Amino acid sequence: SKEESSSSEEKSSDSSDLKLEYGTLKDARDKRTYKTITIGTQTWMAENLNYSDSVATPSLKGKSWCYDNDDTNCDETGRLYTWAAAIDSVKLANDTANPQTCGDGVNCKLPAKVRGICPDGWRLPKTEDWKTLIAAVNGSGMKSANLKSTSGWSGDGNGTNSSGFSILPAGHRYSDGYFYNAGTEASFWEAEDSNSSQENSEASCMSFFVHFKDALFSLGNKNYGFSIRCIEDSED
Repeated sequence: SKEESSSSEEKSSDSSDLKLEYGTLKDARDKRTYKTITIGTQTWMAENLNYSDSVATPSLKGKSWCYDNDDTNCDETGRLYTWAAAIDSVKLANDTANPQTCGDGVNCKLPAKVRGICPDGWRLPKTEDWKTLIAAVNGSGMKSANLKSTSGWSGDGNGTNSSGFSILPAGHRYSDGYFYNAGTEASFWEAEDSNSSQENSEASCMSFFVHFKDALFSLGNKNYGFSIRCIEDSED
């Protein structure tokens, strides 16, 4: 069955030019409901993904976690996933039309659209999707305050959240199993391999830090655990 959604329109309190449309998404796989936000031409999840069924989705087996292995953290900031889990590498490998072996140590040519482990009708964003979002929110520049939540960030790192995007500092998991930077960092996987010379061990990500005013396009080790925000798939 398709996900159910509902929406209502509001205007940002911080910018009269930024028209926001709030809604909800019900993931048919586990019946979990997420907030959504439409900004300009895009509709995004306004919460981090928290999908964990490794039986239905084998790519997740041993490749997703709650921060500090505490389930209550998943309820607030979603799960942390490796890049192979994010792109649903097992499904890509089993694609009869265009099988792709992707993950740590392997560069692959991803499809133009990668659903990954997002709900049906949604997909893993690419760099261009993030650029479009940031331009809609800021007009110009890479300022992160309008995207950050108004609470949860340590020190003076809270944002204005005038976009309704509500980025929380979920932190990340290193490949050695340790968890770091809750309260100071939020990093999100993109549907893009880095094609770097670092032994094919990195993929593209979007990062936000407490002491940086700008959002950062970066690379992360494919075995790190990062957050996921899904974007609604368009027909084009």
